[in-house]
Formats: sequence, structure tokens, C-alpha cells
Amino acid sequence: MIFSRGRGSGRHAKAGRTPEPEAFDDELDETEEFDDASADVGPYDLADAPRGVAHIDLGALRVPMVDGVELQVQADPEGRIVQVLLVNGDSALQLGAFAAPRSEGIWDDVRGEIRKQLFNDGVAAEEVDGEHGTELRARVRTPNGMVDMRFVGVNGPRWLVRAVYQGPAAIDPSVAEPLRECLRRLVVNRGIEAMPVREPLPLRLPQEVAERAKVEQADGTDGGTNGATPGRPSPGGRRKPSPRPRPKR
Repeated sequence: MIFSRGRGSGRHAKAGRTPEPEAFDDELDETEEFDDASADVGPYDLADAPRGVAHIDLGALRVPMVDGVELQVQADPEGRIVQVLLVNGDSALQLGAFAAPRSEGIWDDVRGEIRKQLFNDGVAAEEVDGEHGTELRARVRTPNGMVDMRFVGVNGPRWLVRAVYQGPAAIDPSVAEPLRECLRRLVVNRGIEAMPVREPLPLRLPQEVAERAKVEQADGTDGGTNGATPGRPSPGGRRKPSPRPRPKR
């Protein structure tokens, strides 16, 4: 696993603007229940998550430990995570979690925004049926060549998980299996506080890692810093992909 504190702009830097919050997720009737047709597989809400699965606790997200998959996070000096990336060979899976209304999913709207952003960048995106419903697939040009990307959204009770496959895993199911297993085992700890719709759910470094990062910062060392742009990612926003994301050693 790699935990890195972000300074400056890196190769996965945020692109696109952040939409303004539209509403608060507690404005709907509390008696309404969310209907999730894909509840037999994850991502799971914390209340429904299977027990006995090893996870790394990042606050709002609990990321499963899967053989061959490396977790890379980028955080600001205060330990707030601004990017979660799972890497397997030449493929990667970027994860984000956002507040949503109590009984209404927002993936349809978010997917439309992503498609519009891609179109404005001159990229054609195709809607396809996937394990979690309608997905977007596209090929994005980067300084190092074309990169396949697959955008997946999972509506949960008062949350949305946005997952972006990058590289071969975006088009080859056999290559995607380890990253797919991570998504299927992912757990969302939404919490009970009211949040504006589309607000990123708070992510943090594990306590022992955050304490070590503070010591390194005080000592003037970076602990293997990997650049990132601290900020407030949006569910419709996307980060520029690396064509060949590799584990750092």
C-alpha cells in the first residue's frame, strides 16, 4: 500500500469544475426507503456489509484488501484524502463517494454530466449495460497515448459511489477481475449527518498513518510524496488518467 501526501499538481490532477450543491440529503421524508436493485453485491452500505472481510478504513470508504491490488491515496497535510486509486498491473480504479438524497439516486444525472464533459473535450462516450446498471465507456487521449476508461456509478442509501476504471481493465473483463472484486466488496460508511447533495463524503488516512505523516512533515521529510491537487472533487468531475498507472516502489 502507498499513502502519500499531496503537494502541487500530479498526473491524476483534478479536471473540470465543481458544481454547486443542489440540496440537502435530509430534505426528503425519513420514512421513505431507498430501493437498490443491486444490493446482492457491493458496494455495500455499512449497515448491510458482510462481516469478516479485511478492509482498510479510510473514513467514509472501507477498501477491501485483494491480492495483487495496491491502494494509493493522496492526502493534504491535514490527512484529508483527495484521491483514492487502486492499482493492478497497468490498470487502475479510481473511487469517489458523494452524498445523495435519502430515496433518490443521482447516477443518471451525474452520468449525463460526465458525458457532456467528455463531449466538450471532443471525446465520444458510449452508454453500455454493466453489472451495476448503465455505464459510460470512452477512449481519452493523454500525452502518452489513448487510454480506455469506464465510468461506473452505484446508488446507495444517501450516497453515490463513482468508480472509474482506467487502462486494460476498462475493456477486458479478465483483466478487470481483481479491481472488480474491490468494488464488489467496497463498504460505504455514510454517517448520519446532513450534507449537501453531491458533497464528497469525508475521507481520512488511518490514524497511525496520519500520525506518521505529521511526524514526517515536522521533520521536513515527505515520506514518498506523490503530487496531488487538494480540492473538492465532484461526482461529475474526472481526473486526467495515467495511461500506465504502476505501483510505486
